Amino acid sequence: MSLKDKLDELHQRGLAEIKKSTDLKDVNQVRVSLLGKKGPITEVLRGMRDLDAEERPKVGAFANEIRDDLTAALAKRREELENAILNARLANEKIDVTLPGTPVAKGEPHVIQQIIDQIEDLFLGMGYQVLSGPEVEEDKYNFEMMNLPKNHPARDMQDTFYITKEILMRTQTSPMQARTLEKHDFSQGPLKMISPGVVYRRDTDDPTHSHQFHQVEGLVIDKHITMADLKGTLQVLAHELFGDKFDVRLRPSYFPFTEPSVEADITCFNCGGKGCNVCKNTGWIEVLGAGMVHPNVLKMAGVDPDVYGGFAFGVGPDRFAMLKYGVDDIRNFYLNDVRFLTQFTKKG
Repeated sequence: MSLKDKLDELHQRGLAEIKKSTDLKDVNQVRVSLLGKKGPITEVLRGMRDLDAEERPKVGAFANEIRDDLTAALAKRREELENAILNARLANEKIDVTLPGTPVAKGEPHVIQQIIDQIEDLFLGMGYQVLSGPEVEEDKYNFEMMNLPKNHPARDMQDTFYITKEILMRTQTSPMQARTLEKHDFSQGPLKMISPGVVYRRDTDDPTHSHQFHQVEGLVIDKHITMADLKGTLQVLAHELFGDKFDVRLRPSYFPFTEPSVEADITCFNCGGKGCNVCKNTGWIEVLGAGMVHPNVLKMAGVDPDVYGGFAFGVGPDRFAMLKYGVDDIRNFYLNDVRFLTQFTKKG
C-alpha cells in the first residue's frame, strides 16, 4: 500500500472517530492519537525518506491537506459539543421570568415629613421660597435678632442646649428669617419665605412635649402688609391641611418678635365647633402662633420699619399631625414602630 493510500485510510478513519466522539475528552484523545508526535500519520510520514525526490513533495502536500482537514474536523466537533453542553445548562438553569417576584414592602415618607411636604407644596404654589438653615446656631440669630436680648425673661420659654455661651442648638427656625432679612434686596420684590426644620428645647419628654421637634416658620415682608393678609394665609393653610369646613380665629397673645401677636385656632375637628372634651367645650383648637413682625426685628436686619412691614407665623408639623390623625402621644412619631407609621399612607 502506497503512502498516499495509507494517509487516505488514516484520514477516513480519523473522520469517523471524530464523528463518534461524544464528549470533549474523546475529542482530545482522537486529536492526540491522530496528530500527536507518536500518532499514525507521523509514523507514515517518516517513510517519505524512501520516496523519490519527485514524489516526496506531492505526498507532503497531501499529508498537510489531511492534517488540516482533521484539525478543522476536530475544532468543529469540539464546538458542537461545547454548544451542546451550554444548551443543556441553559435548559436546566433557565429562569422562568413569568413567575411572580418576591414582593417587596413599599415604604412611605414619615407622617411628619408628609405634613412638611404638604405645607411646602402649598407655599411654593403661593410664591414663597423654602429655605433651610443650620441647626447649630448663633445666639445672635436665634435670640438677639428676634428681639430677645440677653437676660430677657422670655428666653426662659425657650430654654435650650448650649454648646458655648454664643453657640446653641436652635430653638426655632426663625434664625433663618433674620439671616434672609439681612441679605434680601427689596428693590427686587417682597420677601416671602418658609423655613422648615428640626428645633431643640430643654423639655421633659411627655405625651405632648419633646426635646426635639419640627417647625415650619413663615415670613412675608413688603409694603402695606396687614393682619388681614395674615389671617387669609392661615385660612388657606388650615383648609389645605384639614379641609374646607374648618375656620380660623385669631386671639391676642404675646411673642417678643411680633407686635401685635396672636394665637391661631381652628374649628375643632372632633366636634365641628359644637364643643367637646377634645377642645374643652370651646369649639376651637389652638394650632399656631403668629403676628405682625416687630419693628425692632426689622431694624436689626437693616430694614426700615416705616416703609416695610409684614407678618410671621410658626407651624408645628408634629402638632398638626397629632391633630389631623388623632395621635395622643407625640413620642409615637419617634419610636420608629412600623406598625404605627404604616397607618399614614401618603395620598396622591
